Amino acid sequence: MSHTQLSRPTPVLHLENVTRVHGQGAAEVQALRGVDLKVHPGEFVAVMGPSGSGKSTLLTLAGGLDSPSTGQVLVEGVALGGLTRKKLAQVRRRSVGYVFQDYNLIPALTAAENISLPRELDGLSARAARREALAALEELGIPELADRFPDDMSGGQQQRVAIARALIGDRRLVLADEPTGALDSTTGEAVLAVLRARCDAGAAAMMVTHEARHAAWADRVVFLRDGRMVDESVSQDAASLLVSAAANSKQVDE
Repeated sequence: MSHTQLSRPTPVLHLENVTRVHGQGAAEVQALRGVDLKVHPGEFVAVMGPSGSGKSTLLTLAGGLDSPSTGQVLVEGVALGGLTRKKLAQVRRRSVGYVFQDYNLIPALTAAENISLPRELDGLSARAARREALAALEELGIPELADRFPDDMSGGQQQRVAIARALIGDRRLVLADEPTGALDSTTGEAVLAVLRARCDAGAAAMMVTHEARHAAWADRVVFLRDGRMVDESVSQDAASLLVSAAANSKQVDE
């Protein structure tokens, strides 16, 4: 085991003793407490835990959308805390794909335009960016949505467009917050298969989910409670642990 760890490449994502505190004094909330986590190339990690355990905070820190109170976040060996705003924005556009719970699509842009925007901002020609956007829509099985606006789509269609936007280009790290939340079970499984295929091709992914059957697509499952990592398991070898942990989380939630 130790030999394998020593010979592994640089993690795509590395959270080193990360803590995140919101508010001050009586209103202070410890969202994350000393989290250490590495996600390597080709690895798909699921994050589970009860509501308020710090799952979404973990994703926002991993994507450089927020900064830790202590510790550091590294993407492909680069510490995000040491970057200028411009450099950080470049890392987010080029290396990190983020699937938000509320989709964050721009209403005035078509699906293809929403998806291609990060690539155009990075200097790719509009024609080349559209070509990549159409390929991403095809990968998600929704090429017919290319010229449709978000208001003319169902929630599930918007979700898949948001996922296509996260996958466009050579994104090395894909972060997904309940990516199947608005999807029926068949479409949800298809989306998870796409994320799995991206990891098998060498990317890294971290997904927040409350569904044990979705977490089973991952190589590893990390459990959070009260901002701490309390357990982790290799999903194929720990199905029973996964199900019982999910059940415990639900009980704590209620």
